[in-house]
Amino acid sequence: MSENRILDAVSSPADLKLLDNEELSILAQEIREEIITVTSQTGGHVASSLGAVEIILAVHSMLECPRDKFVFDVGHQAYAHKLVTGRLEEFDTLRSYGGLSGFPKPGESPYDVHPSGHASDSLSVALGLAQARDLAGEDRKVVTLIGDAALSGGMAFEALNNIGQAQTPMVIILNDNEMSISRNVGALMKHLGYMRASTQYRRTRDSLQEVLESSGPFTSALASFGRNMKESLKQFIIPRSMMFEQLGILCTAPIDGHDIGLLKETLAAVLETDGPVLVHAVTRKGAGYEPAVRNPEKFHGIAPFDIATGEVKKKPAAAPTYTSVFGRALVAEARRDERIVAITAAMKGGTGLDAFAEEFPERFVDAGIAEEHAVGLASGLALGGRKPVVAIYSTFLQRAIDQMIINNALPNLDVVFAIDRAGVVGEDGPTHHGMFDLAFTRMVPNMRVLAPSNEAELAHALHTALALGGPFAIRYPRGAAEGVPVPDEPCVLEEGKARVVREGKDAAILAFGRMVAPALGAAELLAERGVEARVVDMRWVKPLDANEIARAAETGLVVTVEGGVISGGAGEGVLGEMARLGCVAPALTLGIPDRYIPQGAPKALLHDLGLDAEGIAAAIMKKRAE
Repeated sequence: MSENRILDAVSSPADLKLLDNEELSILAQEIREEIITVTSQTGGHVASSLGAVEIILAVHSMLECPRDKFVFDVGHQAYAHKLVTGRLEEFDTLRSYGGLSGFPKPGESPYDVHPSGHASDSLSVALGLAQARDLAGEDRKVVTLIGDAALSGGMAFEALNNIGQAQTPMVIILNDNEMSISRNVGALMKHLGYMRASTQYRRTRDSLQEVLESSGPFTSALASFGRNMKESLKQFIIPRSMMFEQLGILCTAPIDGHDIGLLKETLAAVLETDGPVLVHAVTRKGAGYEPAVRNPEKFHGIAPFDIATGEVKKKPAAAPTYTSVFGRALVAEARRDERIVAITAAMKGGTGLDAFAEEFPERFVDAGIAEEHAVGLASGLALGGRKPVVAIYSTFLQRAIDQMIINNALPNLDVVFAIDRAGVVGEDGPTHHGMFDLAFTRMVPNMRVLAPSNEAELAHALHTALALGGPFAIRYPRGAAEGVPVPDEPCVLEEGKARVVREGKDAAILAFGRMVAPALGAAELLAERGVEARVVDMRWVKPLDANEIARAAETGLVVTVEGGVISGGAGEGVLGEMARLGCVAPALTLGIPDRYIPQGAPKALLHDLGLDAEGIAAAIMKKRAE
């Protein structure tokens, strides 16, 4: 840590008001150095946070937070916010177990307005805050920061429509890192943007329009001509702003999002406007760190890395990841069946579809951050005779449950949901853990659900889903697989049939997906204590294997282990099946309890949840002693 840093003297946003623009620019560089230093050890969302530093400093310089409200979308860009809101000393615990969350988190700081983590929700939250302010007769400011990618989400468009209709005073900062600025056009539009954002301009414009339109045919025609000229000029100079203008939201000219003085000057103007205003700030992802600038996708979310080279420090896994196994298996299936189409929602690399997109570009669709659309699109492709495979993270599929139910399962279409990042995912925390997919997929009529326990089983599961048809969900975790060879020719699994992986007479552990490995470990520990446990890889979450459940009851203790919520999960499905079958035996359901799980390494989290070998064995011994 260098001496005499401005950053070390900043304990709250109020301190920023004591700094001039030059000092704020120096602070921005210090913040970038701190972000790079810490994330090189912890990993994190580097490129987005580096690109938004000046915006965050400018906003906090102009607002009186936490009285005023600064709302983040997704929260990937919030590291500078954390550093200037009293969390510098804890910043090296970022994304670690018991440390700072990688996202805004209200329980962590009064400056964090809502638990960000999913894209496209900030505009709705901000509008609600602004309307609550108005209903209370208060005068606090509401500013929200949203990226151009998040703005493509359907929820954002719904909010924009409502914002334009309500005309509630609020400021939207569009962090646009996908376009460049022409200096001359930028200077012209800076002037026009300030003029149009002023309250006096809005009132004069509207009053003049009303007078002209009510003063006879000639003046009405003049008003119409003026209105048409105005729209033509705006479309010629700032065509990208027209959508917002048509919705009733004033839009500034594109401005340099790394110019603190210009940002503050713009905010000073728009914060006094009596309606909604969008500030169009152009930034560069990874600004201040060349490796992140060159490869912003890599540095979107990255593991610990070497600062000098930007290369990830993480050692290669002994086994391939489940994601890469899925990607290769899907390519192999697509070579055999030209009807297969792959769909993702802005996560081509994250879902392992890079190779598919390269080999079959005409059969690959990236729908952007629009999960509902992606799943609805899949239904149309299936109706048209294709076999869509929707590869999506568990936590984000939650956003498209309605489309899964109505558009795909109700008509019983041939759609495969490849659910990545199922179970606890680690450092991104509660907004990203895949806790709920077992519960919400097994409740859907016509849906069949597979939970493969290793990479070979994943290949079999995908082949089975494509072969049998109908709506299928396949869930698998993040990270390295189990080191099992993947067959060149996967087989079709018998529907609703589990497989026994260890025999035992004193208890039966019915394990789902990745929980098979710790279940086997628990059985080894139990054997050392004289308890022989039967372990069953259930494979199918829906339909369940009734025969194996009945056999499990004969051991005298039925234990279910799953990597999702217990409430409504696979274990409760087993209990229901036992009741239907008339099985009478003590039962124990192990899984994620009825609470949100914090960030941390998956191994530590699973240990705390009692879902590692030691925890499972201890729970069984306790149950047997009752």
